[in-house]
Amino acid sequence: MSTATALGDAPPRALSQGDLACALAVILIWGSNFVVMKMGLQTLSPMLLGALRFVAASLPFLLFVRRPQLPWRFIVAYGLAQGVGQFGLLFLGLRLGMTAGMASVVMQTQAFFTLILAVTLLHERARPAQWLGLAVAFGGLLVIASAHGEGALQMSLAGFVLTLGAAFMWALSNLVVRFAARVGGQYAPFPFVVWSSTVPIVPFFALALWLDGPASVATQLAAFNGQALFAVLYLALLATLLAYSLWTRLLQRHPAGRVTPFSLLIPVVGLLAAMLVLGEQPAPAQWAGTGAVLLGMLINQFGHKWKTP
Repeated sequence: MSTATALGDAPPRALSQGDLACALAVILIWGSNFVVMKMGLQTLSPMLLGALRFVAASLPFLLFVRRPQLPWRFIVAYGLAQGVGQFGLLFLGLRLGMTAGMASVVMQTQAFFTLILAVTLLHERARPAQWLGLAVAFGGLLVIASAHGEGALQMSLAGFVLTLGAAFMWALSNLVVRFAARVGGQYAPFPFVVWSSTVPIVPFFALALWLDGPASVATQLAAFNGQALFAVLYLALLATLLAYSLWTRLLQRHPAGRVTPFSLLIPVVGLLAAMLVLGEQPAPAQWAGTGAVLLGMLINQFGHKWKTP
């Protein structure tokens, strides 16, 4: 029950058509995000793609976007966790055999990693249904992991493990946001994501020079084509700046419990986009594991409302 309801005020308003359009846009952008990553990795190495993504998401905006009124430690910590950690591991996992469709599923386990970290480090309480959802989703992940292979369009075990690590780093970045909210209160999300996006640029370029070599980096930049440009701009402008701003706007206007269930549709779009664009066909065990992960997320979101007669 919200504070407003508890005080006898009007209940939270329903989502307007504009709100629903924003939610649909976020679902489509983030669901298709994994296919675009695969496209970018066809011409760019994981670390160089990460560097260019964050260059495009930050440097063009620094002249007219003021730094958020937060201590630098939160901006740097978020940039390292969400930037270098999450996307570095995810891009590397996709390059090493993680399929785009399964990546869209596995990345949603960040919700459960966030739950564990919040209970452990922030001493937040978790309902029994949340732990049940975590157990069901974990079983689904084990089923997905068992269906790995080494052929074309198959998910590799290395790719799966790296993507799971990326989901954990996403959870760490969520924890940074919660700590920042305790210290800095309300802050505008757009300046925060712009300025935190400056943090991964140097680490990503350094990793690209170390892992790929200066000659390879120069060759990739010289061969930069329309497909690479599309991937970089999509990841920077749509998946990061636009989608994040729309999602935060929804959370500012409506209770989190009314907004976050829309994220359950992201893997659905991700799987369909991967099948249509990349020709991926998940194995039966992967479909079963995906169903278990989504069921676990449903239990996590709504299990406390289910009562036995």
